[in-house]
Formats: sequence, C-alpha cells, structure tokens
Amino acid sequence: MKKGRLLNSELSYEIAKIGHTAHITVCDAGLPIPKDVKRIDLAIEAGTPNFIQVLKPILSEMQVEEIILAREIHDHNIPMYAAIMKAFKEAGMDPKIIEVSHEEFKKITHESEVIVRTGECSPYSNIILKSGVTF
Repeated sequence: MKKGRLLNSELSYEIAKIGHTAHITVCDAGLPIPKDVKRIDLAIEAGTPNFIQVLKPILSEMQVEEIILAREIHDHNIPMYAAIMKAFKEAGMDPKIIEVSHEEFKKITHESEVIVRTGECSPYSNIILKSGVTF
C-alpha cells in the first residue's frame, strides 16, 4: 500500500507523470470543465470534499512553483484566499502568484493536464497549480 498522504490512485498517477511547468487545476463544484481535459471528479455532495481537503494532499506530493487564481477571489471569498495561502505555507512552498480575471482563468484551464473537481460550493474556489522541480 502507498505510504504517502494522497491515496487517490488516479490523482497520484497524474501528479507522478507531469513535468516541469505542467498545470493541474483544482476547482469548485461549479467551474466549467473543458471536454478535452481529463477530469477527476471527487465531488460527492455540496461541500464534500471541500477545496482545502483536496488541495493539501496534492501539495504533499506536488512541487508547485506558480499558482493562478481568479482575482475576483479577493472581492468574493477572502476566507478561501487565506486558507489557500495557509496551505502553501504549511507545505513549505512560496509559489509565484498570478491573478487573472475569472474569464481568463477558465481559458487557461484548457492547458491543464487534469482538472480535479471538488465538492466546494463557495465562489472562486479554483486554482491552477504550475509544477516546479525539486532540484
């Protein structure tokens, strides 16, 4: 049995196969997911699992050098922004932060290797994680 924190085999595989600068998107239950991007749907019901419950195990296995957020998060979901920043701090990472409009964010998701859908139902709870290197 795998010893690490992240137990979802499909998600663990996707993280293991990405290279430097590849994107993984973690999103709330409402973000439109492009048909041409692989989807890992973890949503069970509204709020389960929540966004941070999914983000933290991903950060335990993925080196992230840059994140992309919708700038609207500052006007509509300050608690989520704070939770995201705390999760990165706890993971020992200080990624570059890029903020774009929500419309631009949705366009950038088309470049993702995979999109992980959570059960989060709070606004703008979406992040694009750009893979870094560990050396």
